[in-house]
Amino acid sequence: MSAQHVFNALADPTRRSVIAMLANKAMTVNQISERFDMSRPAVAKHLKILQKGKIISVKTVGRSRINTLRPEALKSVADWVNYYSSFWDENLMSLKDTIESKQEK
Repeated sequence: MSAQHVFNALADPTRRSVIAMLANKAMTVNQISERFDMSRPAVAKHLKILQKGKIISVKTVGRSRINTLRPEALKSVADWVNYYSSFWDENLMSLKDTIESKQEK
C-alpha cells in the first residue's frame, strides 16, 4: 500500500468524515450517502479513493456493497505523525529551557 494513496485519501474532509462513520460500523453506499448533501455517485467516488488507499474494504452482499474501515491502513500516517511529534517535543523542550535560563539571568 502506498503511503501517498493514504495521504491523498485523508486530504479531503468528506473522506475523513466517511472514515469516522465507518469507525463505528460497516455501512452501504446508500447509508453513507444519506448523511451527505451530495449525490450517491459523488459519495461512491470518495469511497473508491478510500478503497484505493486500502483504508476501506468493500464486500458485496447480494445487491449491497458493504464498506468497512481497515484501521491498520492508517498506521503509516500515525507513524509519520509520531516521528515528527518527537521532533517537536525535543524542540519545544529546548525552547523552554532557553526561555527559562534567560529568565533566571
